[in-house]
Amino acid sequence: MDELIYTLKQEIIKRLNLEGLTPEELDENAPLFGPEFGLDSIDALELIVMLDKNYKIKIEDPKEGRKVFQTVRTIAEYIHEHQSKQPA
Repeated sequence: MDELIYTLKQEIIKRLNLEGLTPEELDENAPLFGPEFGLDSIDALELIVMLDKNYKIKIEDPKEGRKVFQTVRTIAEYIHEHQSKQPA
């Protein structure tokens, strides 16, 4: 799970252009949406696209998205849970 969290941090920083931020500085338990990172609904769409493109996971319910995108850790847990359900 730690490797997935680190990879997600790298992907989020790159996809959302969080310049000047390193994966080590991005706390996996910090809220992604709020004053610290200033992410907005456009960023949420970027994260949805990232999950679909990189992990073949679709999020169509906005309520589910709010739950999934709370922190890097909640995204990693969601990916881990859904990938384990997919046939090999």
